[in-house]
Amino acid sequence: MDDEDFEDYDREVELALFREYRDVVGQFGYVIETERRFYLANEVELVRRDTEHDFYFEVTMRDVWVWDIYRSDRFVKSVRVLTFKDVNIEELQSREFELPKDLALDE
Repeated sequence: MDDEDFEDYDREVELALFREYRDVVGQFGYVIETERRFYLANEVELVRRDTEHDFYFEVTMRDVWVWDIYRSDRFVKSVRVLTFKDVNIEELQSREFELPKDLALDE
């Protein structure tokens, strides 16, 4: 595989990941960003832990989707992150989920 083939493959994988994100984001209530990863979750808890000379954050998430190209299954039951860096948590606006008309059960 030459460099151009590898770059094309990398772009395709990133585009597929973005499309997956776009398809699943409506199923989650929170966006969580750490220095290493980006997550979607339905439950999130952030706790500051103090030590003798410093502090860190413990982030616990449940019902999680992980933005990671190299994971074959991005849906995870729970995730726990310990970090000294910033953590950004945003609550998403709730959206009503609607099945496409051709999949509706009541017709």
